[in-house]
Formats: sequence, C-alpha cells, structure tokens
Amino acid sequence: MTDENETAWLGIDLGTQSVRALLVSAAGTVLGRGSAPLDGRREGVRHEQDPGEWWEAVRTATRSALLTRSGVRLGGLAVCGTSGTVLLTDAAGRPTSPALMYDDARAATEAAALRAAGLAVQDTWALPKALWLVAGHGKGRVTHQPDTVTARLVGRPVPTDSSHALKTGYDLERDAWPDVDLDLPEVVRPGTRLGEVCPAAAEATGIPAGTPVVAGMTDGCAAQIAAGALRPGSWNSVLGTTLVLKGAAPEPVRDPTGVVYNHRAPDGTWLPGGASSVGAGALPADLDPAAMDERAAAYEPSGAVAYPLVSRGERFPFRAPDATALTLGTPADDADRWAGLLQGVALAERLCLDYLHHLGAPLDGPLTFTGGAARSPYWNQLRADILGRPARVPEQTEPALGMAALAAHGVTGEPLADVAERMVRIRTTLAPNPERTTLFAEPYARLLDELTERGWLPTPVAAHAHGRLN
Repeated sequence: MTDENETAWLGIDLGTQSVRALLVSAAGTVLGRGSAPLDGRREGVRHEQDPGEWWEAVRTATRSALLTRSGVRLGGLAVCGTSGTVLLTDAAGRPTSPALMYDDARAATEAAALRAAGLAVQDTWALPKALWLVAGHGKGRVTHQPDTVTARLVGRPVPTDSSHALKTGYDLERDAWPDVDLDLPEVVRPGTRLGEVCPAAAEATGIPAGTPVVAGMTDGCAAQIAAGALRPGSWNSVLGTTLVLKGAAPEPVRDPTGVVYNHRAPDGTWLPGGASSVGAGALPADLDPAAMDERAAAYEPSGAVAYPLVSRGERFPFRAPDATALTLGTPADDADRWAGLLQGVALAERLCLDYLHHLGAPLDGPLTFTGGAARSPYWNQLRADILGRPARVPEQTEPALGMAALAAHGVTGEPLADVAERMVRIRTTLAPNPERTTLFAEPYARLLDELTERGWLPTPVAAHAHGRLN
C-alpha cells in the first residue's frame, strides 16, 4: 500500500545493454520498475549505439515503472548515462551522428594530440571522440548521452551536467571548458533543475506533464549515490560489464597520469575514482552463472591467474591502450577457468584500491558493492576475501536509485548524502576470511610481476602494492 500523499522520485539509467527506470519513495521503497533492451555495434575498438533507440527504450521503461503510481505524486526525475559516451546534435538537439560509447577507442590519435598539448585525457574519453566525430560528420553540438533524453523530456536543448562534462575536458575546479575548436554546451552542477516534462513527452512516456527534470550524473556516480557512499573515505565498487570505483574525499585526489579523475558532488566536495576495462563482460555468456559459481568454489586459488579485460586497452589502475586480456597457467576445466576469471577481476579490484592508496586517497570508510555482479553471493564474498576488507551490499544496486535520490535532492534542497542514506537499504554485510585472503597473496604477487614485466604497470605502483601485500 502507498500513502496517497506520498511523493515518489523517478530515476532513469541509460546503461550499455538496457534502459532501466525505478520509481522510489523517500524512504527507499521501490514502488515501480521498468526496463527495455538496447542494441549496440561492437567491432574491434568500435562501439556505437543509435541515439534514437535511447528515447524509445526510455518510453517503454518509464511506462512500466509508472504502472503502479496510483495515489503517489511524482516529485521529479533525473537521468544518468555511461561516462564518456558522446554524439553530435543540431541546434534543435536532434542527433546528427551515432553515439560513440564509453569504451570506443577510435580516437587514439586525437587523444595523443590532446595529451601532447597538456590535457590529461584517455583514448576513450569524450573529448578526443568529439574531435573524431567532427572530423567525420561535420560540425555539431557536442552532446552527452543523458542530454538527448532530458532535451526530449523538457522539449528543448538543455545544459549538460558537470559530471558528464568531465571526460569532455571540463575543468571542475575552474568551471571552464578547454580551448578546443568544438561547439560545447552550457554546464550546470548535478541536481540543477533543467525544466519540466513537456506535454508531448508526457504523452510519450507516461510521466506527468510539469514533473521537474533535474540534471543527472554519470552511471558510476549514480551507483555511488545508490550505495550511500558519499561521506569522505567511503568507496563504491560498481561491477557490471566493466569495473568502476568511486569514492568521496574533501579534496581532489591528484593523479598526473589522469588515470584517476575527480567528479564533483552537488555540494562541492569531490568524488575521485576510475573506470577499469576488466569486469563481468569477460565471463562466457553461454554458461549458467549460479551453477558455475558453485563449481568454482573448488578452485581457490584457480590454476590460472587472469587479468580479464573485456576489450583491448586498460584505463585504471594503469593506462595501457594496447593491453590485452592475459592468463598465466592453464585452467583444469571450465569451472577452474570461471574461477580464474572471478578471481582475476577481484585481483584487479585490489590493485585499483592499492593504486588509490598510492595516490593518498582516503580509504578508511565503508566499501560497498553494487552493479549487476553484486547479485552473486559467492563473488561478493570472494571479492571481500581477496581485498581483505569488509564490504556492504545494498538491497537495490541500480544506478537508477541514485538518480531518484539526486532528483529528490535537486527539488527539495536536502543534502544529497542525507537523502541517499535514507533511501539506501543494506542487504548484506560481508566480513573477509583472513585464511582465504592469505590464499590469494601469491596469485596477486604473480599478477603484479607480470603486469610490470609487460610494461603496463609502473614499477613504483607495483612496489607499493607489494609493500601493502607484505
């Protein structure tokens, strides 16, 4: 039952494989949910989506989420998207190019030129990809994934949020774009009110006309909000197709290599983190995960030490554009191979945390697991054991919940950390088993040595990780 006077908040997540929408009460109760699949085109370093499909998927997802809205007032909504996904649009906000997804790596030449000019960007960031798009498709407004949806919702082009603008080169400390020959949008802080749902969008989506639309954040930041990881020293590890770590700090975490970058929270504090190319996307899609998890438990540690990259190139905890997935040793069977992949992701996750420690990032707060892989109890415990630290798993692990919380903050003005902590419900608390942590010390050391020998992992970082291991 819902209170007829209750206000609910809508979060929309434009993911890699689907659009998801959650209708959430102020206390964190999910009142409705909906989803719709998305197609993409992958070929080598190319990864595109058709921007028109986002709107059609949003229409389907929001209508499903709002089916049970009777008696509940919708207070507002926010939208998140994949970080670094970019396209070009015309003056009316209509797409004039395909969308280059977060891991599209065709702009390596443009990225190298930007780095030579003093800008700390990675090959897959939106800024070099925008230059690549302009070279191939002509001039157009540089637009981030959620902006195409929020523009349709309010009926006109809208400013972008500073969170999505970060990988397009926006300087969050100076609040300024870089000096590049691009048509770049106005930028506002996440949580800023962009407008209201227009009648045409209301008819298309089922969202009531006049509903406030609030500027969102990237999916990694959205998941961080959904984890309640906004107090200094807190970290959220989002494990889905790939791995993203996001934390909270009073000051930016400085990294001259640009591997770790800093988003800015709506209250002006900092959200440091990075995005790796390892993740669940490396797991064979034709095997049953629950059955394989059960069998994998017999292989601790696995006969094979893996660094399971989903696609070519690594972005965090080191930058190696030419890195490829590696396996040391030969697994005994499919279950051992599965175990090696699960353990490999967790070893990479440990290296991410060691790198953050190397940079001086605060790590003394709680660690939370979110993302699709957090649905695996076995993998969650394995990760806690390999990391050697406690972890929490929320009841809802979806970025859409974070956007519902951000919408509530943007409309009511209540501090985002307070809103998030009220909405987030912790389902499981994991304690590491020290004996199992010790089991994985040798495989971790082997992986560190191999990554260093290949020239991917800088020697000082490897030495720091070895030091923490000892």
